[in-house]
Amino acid sequence: MDQPTAPLPPQHPQRGAAGPVPTTSYASALSAPPPPRMPRHRRRRLGELTAVALLTAALASGGTWGVMSLTDAGDASAATAGTSASTADGSSAASVVPVSSASKTNPDWNAVTAAVSPSVVSITVEGNGSGGEGSGVVLDTKGHILTNHHVVSGAGSNPTITVTLADGNSYAATIAGEDASTDLAVVTLKNPPSDLTPITVGSSAGLEVGDPVMAVGNPLGLSGTVTTGIVSALDRPVTTSSSESEQQDPFAQQQQSSPVVTSAIQTSAAVNPGNSGGALVDAAGRLVGINSSIASLGSSSGQSGSIGIGFAIPVDEATWIAQQLIEDGSAEHAFLGVTPTDGTATLGSATRAGAQIRSVSDGSPAADAGLEAGDLVVGVDDSPVTSAESLVGIIHSHRIGTQVSLAVVRDGKEQTIEATLGTAPASQG
Repeated sequence: MDQPTAPLPPQHPQRGAAGPVPTTSYASALSAPPPPRMPRHRRRRLGELTAVALLTAALASGGTWGVMSLTDAGDASAATAGTSASTADGSSAASVVPVSSASKTNPDWNAVTAAVSPSVVSITVEGNGSGGEGSGVVLDTKGHILTNHHVVSGAGSNPTITVTLADGNSYAATIAGEDASTDLAVVTLKNPPSDLTPITVGSSAGLEVGDPVMAVGNPLGLSGTVTTGIVSALDRPVTTSSSESEQQDPFAQQQQSSPVVTSAIQTSAAVNPGNSGGALVDAAGRLVGINSSIASLGSSSGQSGSIGIGFAIPVDEATWIAQQLIEDGSAEHAFLGVTPTDGTATLGSATRAGAQIRSVSDGSPAADAGLEAGDLVVGVDDSPVTSAESLVGIIHSHRIGTQVSLAVVRDGKEQTIEATLGTAPASQG
């Protein structure tokens, strides 16, 4: 397997002097409309996505990324990637920026560590003859902890879950809800202490390529570990596959039945087995992502752990999924209603890559909007679409009921089609 490579990150306009982005409470983040999408670019991966609901994708078995392997729902020493994130409940989250003196050019990582570490936990899962470790983030004072689905899903239907707080105290926990299609889960402490420290929620929409970030978690069982880096890219289409982890992870047979496609934050902060479910925070100590996977060179290379390319689930997506998991135990997802594949079209003298529509489901939002088989989708709002995989990630990151502007090439001409995303059928989620 060739070493994963990535195109240069897109350029973004300057947004003025660096300064604190207003802190968003957990409740506010859940009720707010989805943030604007950031541009992204990626080389095409030939292959076809067959999920009409745009919720699953072909396994990433080659091309630009190589294999994206899940972190560590299984043995911490054997898994190949991991990360996660979390959010704070409005009733208990800090109403001010945790590190008020934050500066992008001169981050105070000591202050960030002090502010964030009490909100990041270690998670141990045992059952079905196996065990593993991961990380999580304190959402609220009720004991809700956000983590990755693959951290808690591999130990059978009744796993023993232990959550260890930053102070060293451990508590039994149960699964409140899990969502395999976004690789997110919420566990609940059975008898939470009264002094839990929920994390302060930021916004992934405010991130820019080059921003400093810190990953906090439990890599290789080393709790309270922090690593720093920068945002390497935004809206990076990433498919996590269980194909490689099946060779290394004792939980592989149970941990995931379908691949996860994420419009991810790419970061250079080192993440390793055990980081899954941990926090990615900005220089102000606000949660901006849930660390979930890393690029892997493949099992044949004999290399595991961080190679400097990590991925996190954006917090703006994670917060509303977490809300649904807490309230209902499951989550619904946005639905467009097309079957896409990678494709190209000619515009003048140029060739455009995008997601070509193979079929449109009757009665779907796509059908209502006027999308047709053969259309090439090259953009959603402000985000370029260069492959079927990138379309999947963008649609999946939006909330139900969101109106999106689709840039479509039809008969050699580009046009804009407005669509309102619906709710994916249960069989597609």
